[in-house]
Amino acid sequence: MAWIKAHHAFKSRWDGTDNDMCRNSMSFFLHKTIRSDFFSSYLFLLEGLPLVKLFTLTSEIINGEMQFYARAKRFYEDVPATEEGMMGDFLELNSIDVEASCGFLRKFVGGPGKADTEYALDCGCGIGRVTRYVLLPSFSSVDVVDMMDNFLFEALSYIGKDAQKVKDYFCFPLQQFTPPIKKYDVIWIQWVTGHLTDKDLMLFLIRCKSSLKDDGVIIIKDNVGRQGCVLDQNDSSVIREIEILRNIIAKCNLEIICAEKQLDIPEQFVPIWMLALK
Repeated sequence: MAWIKAHHAFKSRWDGTDNDMCRNSMSFFLHKTIRSDFFSSYLFLLEGLPLVKLFTLTSEIINGEMQFYARAKRFYEDVPATEEGMMGDFLELNSIDVEASCGFLRKFVGGPGKADTEYALDCGCGIGRVTRYVLLPSFSSVDVVDMMDNFLFEALSYIGKDAQKVKDYFCFPLQQFTPPIKKYDVIWIQWVTGHLTDKDLMLFLIRCKSSLKDDGVIIIKDNVGRQGCVLDQNDSSVIREIEILRNIIAKCNLEIICAEKQLDIPEQFVPIWMLALK
């Protein structure tokens, strides 16, 4: 039957991606789910059975993942430009987060063989919480980037007396942002990698690598899943397990020089890890 040939042709199209990083999805788990669902639907169509509705995310991802990003933008349009909004209503974790971040940063800046303290970039900065509490105390200048213009506008007043040290405010989603070449000593990326697909995260990290000065370092701080990958439909983000992150980072020819788990986080919360990359 004709559909059998189509079956084998379609199956062979996907076999080569099984052991590679998924090219057009947010995670390995989601990639396999999409592949299985789309393949089943494809066979239904070839066999002349009534049209079946594809898995909701399938068509969105095939159409360039636009809906994945559009949903995130819609979510953040309703997030208040406050510390509570930035912390997802868990403001009590702010001081814990800041203290651990500052301690981790000190390991990589201000000494022989370490990054300089001249210029940092805060990616997915929101209203500038990390800039205010973590980066400005250590760096002479900071640039910030976020896709929400109302967050950046609020940052002007939120950051306070050190706002003059913030030089450039970039309003871009990270999948469309290219940081200047060899400008930064530290690039800080916190709680935003899950809003990028695997492919776009890899490409963004490659661009960040080109933006580092000599001895510069990229620091990722984010929620890390205990196993596999979880898609949050509410804010359109994914939580990846550490091995998935390691694979993406390795494909960028970056090395994890230090990895630490955030301490003092309540057990019911998703684990938070800090990764330093060179």
